[in-house]
Amino acid sequence: MTAALKVEGLVKQYRQARALDGIDLEVREGEFFGLLGPNGAGKTTLINILAGLTRPTYGSAEVMGFDVMREYPQSRRALGVVPQELVYDPFFTAREVLRVQSGYFGIRKNDDWIEHVLHNLGMDEHADKNMRALSGGMKRRVLVAQALVHKPPVIVLDEPTAGVDVDLRQMLWQFIRSLNKEGHTVVLTTHYLEEAENLCERIAMLKQGRLVALDSTHNLLSRRLEHQAQLKIDNDPPPSIGLKRGPDNNWIFIFQEFTELEVMLAAIRTAGIKVLEMQLVEPDLEDVFTEIIRNA
Repeated sequence: MTAALKVEGLVKQYRQARALDGIDLEVREGEFFGLLGPNGAGKTTLINILAGLTRPTYGSAEVMGFDVMREYPQSRRALGVVPQELVYDPFFTAREVLRVQSGYFGIRKNDDWIEHVLHNLGMDEHADKNMRALSGGMKRRVLVAQALVHKPPVIVLDEPTAGVDVDLRQMLWQFIRSLNKEGHTVVLTTHYLEEAENLCERIAMLKQGRLVALDSTHNLLSRRLEHQAQLKIDNDPPPSIGLKRGPDNNWIFIFQEFTELEVMLAAIRTAGIKVLEMQLVEPDLEDVFTEIIRNA
């Protein structure tokens, strides 16, 4: 099976700065894939190379088997990118923007699909408004629609929910999930790590242009073996019990095996301390991400 995205030995050098430093990565067809990293990690540079907007210094990149440099028209048609920046044409309505975008790909009589996309993004009442009259969230929806207007098999979402309201976020993910179930490959970059945890099957993490982690979301979450218990108690515990002061007058107990939790609770009872509340907190993707990036 052809990989949806494939990069080998990808390097991008900007004078003294190396934005990408030998990236090898393959995204399977039909996958929901997360691309994470702190600011300046190289995520947008990688996306720009895949979209043909930036030339790599070394290495190769393919979209659905088409080389992004040698077979630019085919690779570009196979890819839809939702950029971070709100870039729009102020002289057209939202519907006109999508018709013009269709024309860039040589697509005629695309109105049925345009209406389908507008409806699923909640744009029915705003489709004939000038772009300048739309709110930031509505402009963001038009950017998503532009990326989908030519029905690309690969969709790249670069921080698609940055600064948008909850309604748009839920509507967008419902629509993108449905496209993914139909076979579209989705690549997501986001700083909302709970989105990546809930949506992505596999995740790659970049730091300073290098790939520092690549695994399934399940395996990444399993790497962190520590559990955490947050307690409210009626008196300060002796240091020997191993509790640490937490926020909001809570106490924190970090453990790996649940037998350690039993021993701690027994020690608290022996010390005559009463537990008022207790909550178990499992590690999430943010914990794993922070640990990997810090240690990379």
